[in-house]
Amino acid sequence: MKKCNVVAIIQARGGSKGVPRKNIRNLGGFPLIAYSVVACKLAKAIERTIVSTDDTEIAAIAKLFGAQVPFLRPAEFARDTSTDKEVIEHALGWYEQNEGYAPEYWVQIRPTTPFRDPAKLSESVTYIKSREEATSLVSVHEIEEPPGKMFGMQDGYLCGLCPFDPRPEYFTLPRQAFPPAYFGNGYVDIIKTDTLKHYKSCYGPRMLAFMTPDTGEVDAPYDFRKLNYLLENQKQPVYEYLCSHYKHLKQEIDSEELPAYAAIWSLKPGD
Repeated sequence: MKKCNVVAIIQARGGSKGVPRKNIRNLGGFPLIAYSVVACKLAKAIERTIVSTDDTEIAAIAKLFGAQVPFLRPAEFARDTSTDKEVIEHALGWYEQNEGYAPEYWVQIRPTTPFRDPAKLSESVTYIKSREEATSLVSVHEIEEPPGKMFGMQDGYLCGLCPFDPRPEYFTLPRQAFPPAYFGNGYVDIIKTDTLKHYKSCYGPRMLAFMTPDTGEVDAPYDFRKLNYLLENQKQPVYEYLCSHYKHLKQEIDSEELPAYAAIWSLKPGD
């Protein structure tokens, strides 16, 4: 297999607790992970798309939609507490041992943010390649309420989250009195192998900001309602591609009531 220096890695462990089996739950007739796989496959700047999972069912469904699953992630790297660093380091070690080289860029994709524009993914790769000083890239969008307006709590009493702010009762000031704040939204992160090896971290000291729309993500079961609403009311290029190229796999199942398990997709675990 030829060397691929830009590899999309889709993290999809099987043990989700907030939304059980969310990575293969039905959204608009297709498993959630299919949206991320297809977005990466359609992104011209991405050379290879792999899924890192500990789950044979997820692996089988990911392959069905065009992803490669060259390994199963060990259980010790698929816990609730597992970090991005552990996942990428495991994949990097597999590449070095089995492929004989290390990709330069890891395009980290989370299935819980399904509505991506493939052209936007390619743009992120081009952007970080143009900024050699960047140690990583993180997608963000601007949030309406800055952290300075928020509170923490100690012993039942509220406390400001920005004690370094010298202004009296700064948390009562209008939001316009604070600088813009940005939220990492999971649309796309890009990790460099050089950063991982030199800084012993995924992101390093110079995280390049990549502005994207807030397209929604899955943290709780009710989030599927919002995503289904977006499917009905906004043009989603990846969904259109799924409908035209994988219509034989589309399932008419209420995503709020029934997850998409292997039996639904006419698969057996491990196929």
